[in-house]
Amino acid sequence: MPPATRRTIDMQVLADWIEPGARVLDLGCGRGVLLEFLAQTRKARAYGVDLDFEKITSCVRRGLSAYQGDMLGYMRALPDGHFDHVVCSRTLEEVPDPAAVIAEALRVGRAATVGFANHGYWKNRYDAFWRGRKPMNPVYPQPWHRSRPANPATVADFEAFAADAGYRVARRAHLRGDWKTPCTFLPNLLAGYALYQLTR
Repeated sequence: MPPATRRTIDMQVLADWIEPGARVLDLGCGRGVLLEFLAQTRKARAYGVDLDFEKITSCVRRGLSAYQGDMLGYMRALPDGHFDHVVCSRTLEEVPDPAAVIAEALRVGRAATVGFANHGYWKNRYDAFWRGRKPMNPVYPQPWHRSRPANPATVADFEAFAADAGYRVARRAHLRGDWKTPCTFLPNLLAGYALYQLTR
């Protein structure tokens, strides 16, 4: 499935979890595609933060509010409960300290939504075990030399983390490896992508 189609499905799930008019912060907002979608479909007051100057410039060209810099530093300057929702969609796998980002997200926001590719997906296991290779399939489409993520996580990893940290899973959505079909059975094995909404 093309990346643009994956992004559309991801955004639809996220939008369903956000009430109209909410204040939303998108961590690792990229070029502002999600921010723009939430502003248009949910009338959200959406803000973004990203390290990449060119991506922030793209956000500004779209008429979006975005800050160029470190997401932890940005959040630490905000008061408690400043946002209704903080979104970390395909972001936490790339940051040095995902636990600290989630903790700050739940301080400055009433809820934090986290989305990530499931490293426990069966095709990833197959590639690593039988082929002895870095997984390369619809979930991880890039070869090793352009590989992401830096911090791969499974559905089981994330649920154990949330339980240990005392976070409540308010909502969850698992999608199969086609990035569109809901996965309701054995998500740690059969889901290619996972979305969680956390609250304290």
